[in-house]
Amino acid sequence: MMKYLFGRLAAPVFLLALMLLGPFINVAYALDINTATAKELQTLKGIGPKRAEAIIRYRKENGPIRSAQDLLSVPGVGASIINANGEELTFASKKPATPPK
Repeated sequence: MMKYLFGRLAAPVFLLALMLLGPFINVAYALDINTATAKELQTLKGIGPKRAEAIIRYRKENGPIRSAQDLLSVPGVGASIINANGEELTFASKKPATPPK
């Protein structure tokens, strides 16, 4: 009887555990260069406070960074930083479209 009960409850208990622990599991994510804060940018390999501020300043002065090629225009950011961070970077952020009046 216990084997039957355990077999019937194992899958639902496992799924419940996954749902409850999901937020605590470290899952890789891509960081949007255009919306990231200085603190978030510093989580990238090779990006310290000065480079993070340079990226933010570049965004403010030149608009969104649309590609890795654009990111190379930021002073202090070279190909090695882009290669080291690979798939952790996205350039997808766009300013929200203003609805027609």
